[in-house]
Amino acid sequence: MSKERGFSKTAQVVRLIAILICFRTLLAAQAPPLAVVDEAPPSLVAGVEFHVLLHARGGVPPYVWSVASGTLPEGITLSPEGLLAGRPAKPGAFTLTFKVEDSGRPAHTINKEFRAVVAASLLIEWLQPPKVRDDRIDGILQVSNGSAEAFDLTIIIVAVAENGRATAIGYQHFPLNAGTTDFQIPFGNTLPHGAYTIHADAIAEIPARKAILRQRLQTPQPLQVVQGP
Repeated sequence: MSKERGFSKTAQVVRLIAILICFRTLLAAQAPPLAVVDEAPPSLVAGVEFHVLLHARGGVPPYVWSVASGTLPEGITLSPEGLLAGRPAKPGAFTLTFKVEDSGRPAHTINKEFRAVVAASLLIEWLQPPKVRDDRIDGILQVSNGSAEAFDLTIIIVAVAENGRATAIGYQHFPLNAGTTDFQIPFGNTLPHGAYTIHADAIAEIPARKAILRQRLQTPQPLQVVQGP
């Protein structure tokens, strides 16, 4: 008797699976074609966190999203549910292709090209790269605020010797208004003889977002100070 009941339950499960498959097949046959909803590209700013949910329509939901070609910029991820999120590490334009797959049997897929630009929020560059002059290392840094919000900005420039000892050769703390470009910050100091790698760190606090942005520059090779002070 128990075996008959077991067979009966198995048969019911098999019937249920068959019904679900038929339902999915019928649903897929009646569903409109799978398509990606055209939406304006998200506003992306380097160093600022964002969350954007991509949308598809037609086919048989739910959908699975992935990257078909190209590479997501550093700091950005795409979930299978279509959540594009993260904190872009660098400014610049990027192009890639998303793939959307529905739950039909067989599944339908569609590719969609995606283009976006990561705006430069906090940007630091060498206007005059660090250079040895007698017993000094001098240079000029320039900083830009490409966002729509003011920064509370701190700039720290240090010369790091081969033994790891760091000597400050520049420091400033000031508000940097939105849209400010190429603000110049001279720096320099006398140093004992030796080889030094120069680090320039910019830390920008955005009170409205309670966010902190960071950027760093570093000389590719140590600079040699031959003469001592």
